[in-house]
Amino acid sequence: MLRIAIPNKGSLSETAVQMLSEAGYATRRDSKTLHLVDEANGVEFFYLRPRDIATYVAHGALDVGLTGRDLLRDVCLPDAREIEPLGFARSTFRFAAPAGRFSSIEQLDGKRIATSYAGLVESFLTSQGISVEVVPLNGAVESAVQLGVADAIADVVETGTTLRQAGLEIFGPVMLESEAVLIQGPSEPAGIDRLLRRLRGVLVARRYVMLDYDLPAEHVQQATEVAAGMQSPTVSPLQRPGWVAVRVMIPRRDANRIMDDLYAIGARALIVTAIDNARL
Repeated sequence: MLRIAIPNKGSLSETAVQMLSEAGYATRRDSKTLHLVDEANGVEFFYLRPRDIATYVAHGALDVGLTGRDLLRDVCLPDAREIEPLGFARSTFRFAAPAGRFSSIEQLDGKRIATSYAGLVESFLTSQGISVEVVPLNGAVESAVQLGVADAIADVVETGTTLRQAGLEIFGPVMLESEAVLIQGPSEPAGIDRLLRRLRGVLVARRYVMLDYDLPAEHVQQATEVAAGMQSPTVSPLQRPGWVAVRVMIPRRDANRIMDDLYAIGARALIVTAIDNARL
Protein backbone atom coordinates (compact mmCIF):
# COMPACT_ATOMS: atom_id res chain seq x y z
CA MET A 1 0.00 0.00 0.00
CA LEU A 2 1.38 3.42 -1.02
CA ARG A 3 1.94 5.68 2.02
CA ILE A 4 1.30 9.36 1.27
CA ALA A 5 1.98 12.37 3.50
CA ILE A 6 -0.50 15.26 3.25
CA PRO A 7 -0.28 18.69 4.94
CA ASN A 8 -2.48 18.68 8.02
CA LYS A 9 -3.67 22.29 7.93
CA GLY A 10 -3.71 25.55 6.01
CA SER A 11 -4.44 26.43 2.39
CA LEU A 12 -1.79 23.99 1.17
CA SER A 13 -3.70 21.18 2.91
CA GLU A 14 -7.09 22.23 1.56
CA THR A 15 -5.92 22.41 -2.05
CA ALA A 16 -3.96 19.15 -1.79
CA VAL A 17 -7.01 17.34 -0.44
CA GLN A 18 -9.18 18.81 -3.21
CA MET A 19 -6.69 17.69 -5.83
CA LEU A 20 -6.56 14.14 -4.46
CA SER A 21 -10.35 14.05 -4.38
CA GLU A 22 -10.47 15.08 -8.05
CA ALA A 23 -7.95 12.30 -8.73
CA GLY A 24 -10.41 9.76 -7.32
CA TYR A 25 -8.93 9.16 -3.87
CA ALA A 26 -10.81 9.06 -0.58
CA THR A 27 -10.22 12.12 1.61
CA ARG A 28 -10.94 12.90 5.23
CA ARG A 29 -14.23 14.45 6.31
CA ASP A 30 -12.99 15.61 9.71
CA SER A 31 -9.96 17.90 10.05
CA LYS A 32 -9.00 16.02 13.22
CA THR A 33 -8.44 12.83 11.25
CA LEU A 34 -4.70 12.20 10.97
CA HIS A 35 -4.71 8.79 9.29
CA LEU A 36 -6.91 7.48 6.49
CA VAL A 37 -6.79 4.20 4.58
CA ASP A 38 -8.20 4.14 1.05
CA GLU A 39 -8.47 0.40 0.45
CA ALA A 40 -10.08 0.75 -2.97
CA ASN A 41 -7.08 2.64 -4.36
CA GLY A 42 -4.35 0.96 -2.34
CA VAL A 43 -3.13 4.08 -0.55
CA GLU A 44 -2.73 5.21 3.05
CA PHE A 45 -2.79 8.90 3.93
CA PHE A 46 -0.99 10.50 6.87
CA TYR A 47 -1.87 14.13 7.69
CA LEU A 48 1.24 15.85 9.07
CA ARG A 49 2.69 19.29 9.74
CA PRO A 50 3.82 20.63 6.33
CA ARG A 51 7.34 21.28 7.63
CA ASP A 52 7.73 17.66 8.79
CA ILE A 53 6.68 15.93 5.58
CA ALA A 54 10.07 16.01 3.83
CA THR A 55 11.74 14.49 6.90
CA TYR A 56 9.36 11.53 7.04
CA VAL A 57 9.73 10.92 3.30
CA ALA A 58 13.53 11.28 3.34
CA HIS A 59 13.83 8.64 6.07
CA GLY A 60 11.58 6.20 4.22
CA ALA A 61 8.86 6.27 6.88
CA LEU A 62 6.47 7.38 4.13
CA ASP A 63 6.75 6.80 0.38
CA VAL A 64 5.71 10.16 -1.07
CA GLY A 65 4.39 13.47 0.17
CA LEU A 66 2.76 16.70 -0.92
CA THR A 67 4.53 19.77 0.44
CA GLY A 68 6.01 23.10 -0.62
CA ARG A 69 9.25 23.32 -2.57
CA ASP A 70 10.44 25.91 -0.03
CA LEU A 71 9.87 23.48 2.85
CA LEU A 72 11.65 20.71 0.97
CA ARG A 73 14.70 22.87 0.24
CA ASP A 74 14.80 24.17 3.81
CA VAL A 75 15.37 20.76 5.40
CA CYS A 76 18.28 20.01 3.01
CA LEU A 77 17.74 16.23 3.00
CA PRO A 78 19.17 14.64 -0.17
CA ASP A 79 16.99 11.52 0.17
CA ALA A 80 13.83 13.57 -0.37
CA ARG A 81 13.51 14.77 -3.95
CA GLU A 82 10.90 16.60 -5.97
CA ILE A 83 9.29 14.46 -8.66
CA GLU A 84 6.32 16.56 -9.83
CA PRO A 85 5.29 20.23 -9.56
CA LEU A 86 1.58 20.52 -8.76
CA GLY A 87 0.78 24.03 -9.96
CA PHE A 88 -0.71 25.62 -6.84
CA ALA A 89 0.47 27.51 -3.72
CA ARG A 90 2.95 29.49 -5.83
CA SER A 91 5.19 32.03 -4.12
CA THR A 92 8.70 33.47 -4.24
CA PHE A 93 11.35 33.60 -1.53
CA ARG A 94 12.92 37.05 -1.18
CA PHE A 95 14.96 39.34 1.06
CA ALA A 96 13.37 42.46 2.54
CA ALA A 97 14.53 45.36 4.71
CA PRO A 98 13.48 48.93 5.58
CA ALA A 99 13.25 51.05 2.44
CA GLY A 100 16.62 52.23 1.15
CA ARG A 101 18.75 50.26 3.60
CA PHE A 102 20.03 47.62 1.17
CA SER A 103 20.16 47.45 -2.62
CA SER A 104 22.05 44.18 -3.13
CA ILE A 105 22.60 40.94 -1.25
CA GLU A 106 26.36 41.60 -1.10
CA GLN A 107 25.56 44.29 1.48
CA LEU A 108 24.18 41.56 3.76
CA ASP A 109 27.66 40.19 4.48
CA GLY A 110 28.11 40.12 8.27
CA LYS A 111 24.50 41.17 8.91
CA ARG A 112 21.69 39.46 10.83
CA ILE A 113 18.93 37.83 8.76
CA ALA A 114 15.69 36.75 10.43
CA THR A 115 13.83 33.89 8.76
CA SER A 116 11.72 30.81 9.30
CA TYR A 117 13.74 29.05 6.59
CA ALA A 118 17.26 28.97 8.03
CA GLY A 119 18.46 26.06 5.89
CA LEU A 120 17.29 27.64 2.66
CA VAL A 121 18.82 31.04 3.47
CA GLU A 122 22.16 29.64 4.61
CA SER A 123 22.44 27.42 1.55
CA PHE A 124 21.64 30.25 -0.85
CA LEU A 125 23.94 32.85 0.70
CA THR A 126 26.80 30.37 1.08
CA SER A 127 26.54 29.64 -2.64
CA GLN A 128 26.94 33.40 -3.21
CA GLY A 129 29.97 33.65 -0.91
CA ILE A 130 28.09 35.72 1.64
CA SER A 131 28.38 35.09 5.40
CA VAL A 132 25.54 36.16 7.68
CA GLU A 133 24.15 35.49 11.15
CA VAL A 134 20.83 33.71 10.68
CA VAL A 135 18.20 34.49 13.33
CA PRO A 136 15.73 31.58 13.24
CA LEU A 137 12.13 32.48 14.01
CA ASN A 138 9.03 30.34 13.96
CA GLY A 139 6.26 32.14 12.11
CA ALA A 140 5.91 35.75 10.94
CA VAL A 141 9.23 37.59 10.71
CA GLU A 142 8.10 41.01 9.50
CA SER A 143 8.64 42.66 12.91
CA ALA A 144 12.17 41.33 13.42
CA VAL A 145 13.91 44.46 12.11
CA GLN A 146 11.68 46.89 14.00
CA LEU A 147 12.25 44.95 17.23
CA GLY A 148 16.01 45.05 16.73
CA VAL A 149 16.83 41.35 16.37
CA ALA A 150 17.74 41.49 12.66
CA ASP A 151 18.97 43.85 9.95
CA ALA A 152 16.87 42.22 7.22
CA ILE A 153 14.49 39.33 6.76
CA ALA A 154 14.06 36.49 4.28
CA ASP A 155 10.57 35.15 3.75
CA VAL A 156 8.01 33.71 1.38
CA VAL A 157 6.36 36.47 -0.67
CA GLU A 158 3.05 36.09 -2.46
CA THR A 159 1.90 39.68 -3.09
CA GLY A 160 4.29 41.72 -0.91
CA THR A 161 1.41 43.50 0.83
CA THR A 162 2.33 42.28 4.31
CA LEU A 163 5.93 43.44 3.87
CA ARG A 164 4.89 46.90 2.69
CA GLN A 165 2.54 47.25 5.65
CA ALA A 166 5.52 46.54 7.92
CA GLY A 167 7.57 49.27 6.20
CA LEU A 168 9.81 46.82 4.33
CA GLU A 169 10.81 46.63 0.68
CA ILE A 170 12.02 43.67 -1.34
CA PHE A 171 15.56 43.71 -2.71
CA GLY A 172 18.03 41.32 -4.30
CA PRO A 173 17.37 38.29 -6.48
CA VAL A 174 14.65 35.67 -6.08
CA MET A 175 16.11 32.92 -3.91
CA LEU A 176 13.47 30.38 -4.85
CA GLU A 177 10.24 30.13 -6.81
CA SER A 178 8.10 27.80 -4.77
CA GLU A 179 4.91 25.86 -5.34
CA ALA A 180 3.31 22.67 -4.07
CA VAL A 181 5.26 19.61 -5.19
CA LEU A 182 5.09 15.85 -4.92
CA ILE A 183 8.22 14.45 -3.30
CA GLN A 184 9.62 10.93 -3.11
CA GLY A 185 12.00 9.20 -0.73
CA PRO A 186 14.95 6.90 -1.41
CA SER A 187 12.83 3.92 -2.56
CA GLU A 188 10.73 3.39 -5.69
CA PRO A 189 7.38 2.35 -4.19
CA ALA A 190 4.75 0.37 -6.05
CA GLY A 191 1.74 2.44 -7.06
CA ILE A 192 3.55 5.73 -7.58
CA ASP A 193 3.09 5.60 -11.36
CA ARG A 194 -0.67 5.45 -10.96
CA LEU A 195 -0.62 8.33 -8.47
CA LEU A 196 1.41 10.44 -10.91
CA ARG A 197 -0.93 9.65 -13.82
CA ARG A 198 -3.93 10.66 -11.77
CA LEU A 199 -2.41 13.90 -10.51
CA ARG A 200 -1.21 14.81 -14.00
CA GLY A 201 -4.72 14.14 -15.25
CA VAL A 202 -6.10 16.64 -12.73
CA LEU A 203 -3.50 19.22 -13.77
CA VAL A 204 -4.45 18.80 -17.42
CA ALA A 205 -8.15 19.11 -16.57
CA ARG A 206 -7.49 22.36 -14.72
CA ARG A 207 -5.48 23.88 -17.56
CA TYR A 208 -7.54 22.77 -20.55
CA VAL A 209 -11.13 22.74 -21.77
CA MET A 210 -12.88 20.95 -24.62
CA LEU A 211 -14.12 23.07 -27.52
CA ASP A 212 -16.76 21.85 -29.99
CA TYR A 213 -17.81 23.78 -33.06
CA ASP A 214 -19.22 23.47 -36.59
CA LEU A 215 -17.27 24.70 -39.58
CA PRO A 216 -17.32 24.72 -43.39
CA ALA A 217 -15.06 21.85 -44.42
CA GLU A 218 -12.83 24.03 -46.59
CA HIS A 219 -11.70 25.96 -43.49
CA VAL A 220 -10.50 22.97 -41.44
CA GLN A 221 -6.82 23.57 -42.14
CA GLN A 222 -7.12 27.24 -41.20
CA ALA A 223 -8.99 26.33 -38.01
CA THR A 224 -6.33 23.77 -37.11
CA GLU A 225 -3.72 26.52 -37.27
CA VAL A 226 -5.79 28.46 -34.72
CA ALA A 227 -6.37 25.47 -32.41
CA ALA A 228 -4.25 22.40 -33.10
CA GLY A 229 -5.20 20.51 -29.94
CA MET A 230 -3.04 18.07 -27.98
CA GLN A 231 -2.61 15.70 -30.94
CA SER A 232 -4.95 17.03 -33.62
CA PRO A 233 -8.64 17.98 -33.77
CA THR A 234 -11.34 15.34 -34.15
CA VAL A 235 -13.25 16.12 -37.34
CA SER A 236 -16.59 14.47 -38.20
CA PRO A 237 -18.94 15.08 -41.16
CA LEU A 238 -22.27 16.78 -40.51
CA GLN A 239 -25.57 16.03 -42.22
CA ARG A 240 -25.40 19.52 -43.69
CA PRO A 241 -23.39 19.21 -46.93
CA GLY A 242 -19.92 20.78 -46.83
CA TRP A 243 -19.84 21.17 -43.04
CA VAL A 244 -17.97 19.29 -40.33
CA ALA A 245 -18.08 19.07 -36.53
CA VAL A 246 -14.76 19.69 -34.79
CA ARG A 247 -13.70 18.79 -31.26
CA VAL A 248 -10.40 20.03 -29.85
CA MET A 249 -8.72 20.46 -26.45
CA ILE A 250 -7.52 24.03 -25.89
CA PRO A 251 -5.84 25.96 -23.03
CA ARG A 252 -8.47 27.30 -20.64
CA ARG A 253 -6.84 30.73 -20.43
CA ASP A 254 -6.95 31.14 -24.24
CA ALA A 255 -10.50 29.89 -24.75
CA ASN A 256 -12.20 33.22 -25.52
CA ARG A 257 -9.50 34.39 -27.91
CA ILE A 258 -9.56 31.07 -29.77
CA MET A 259 -13.34 31.18 -30.02
CA ASP A 260 -13.19 34.70 -31.47
CA ASP A 261 -10.56 33.65 -34.05
CA LEU A 262 -12.53 30.58 -35.08
CA TYR A 263 -15.77 32.54 -35.36
CA ALA A 264 -13.99 34.99 -37.66
CA ILE A 265 -13.15 32.21 -40.12
CA GLY A 266 -16.68 30.80 -40.16
CA ALA A 267 -17.02 28.53 -37.14
CA ARG A 268 -20.45 28.44 -35.55
CA ALA A 269 -22.14 26.79 -32.54
CA LEU A 270 -18.95 27.05 -30.48
CA ILE A 271 -19.34 25.36 -27.10
CA VAL A 272 -16.75 25.07 -24.32
CA THR A 273 -17.05 22.32 -21.72
CA ALA A 274 -14.94 21.61 -18.65
CA ILE A 275 -12.74 18.51 -18.36
CA ASP A 276 -13.08 16.60 -15.09
CA ASN A 277 -9.98 14.48 -15.60
CA ALA A 278 -7.73 13.22 -18.38
CA ARG A 279 -5.05 10.73 -19.36
CA LEU A 280 -2.75 11.86 -22.13
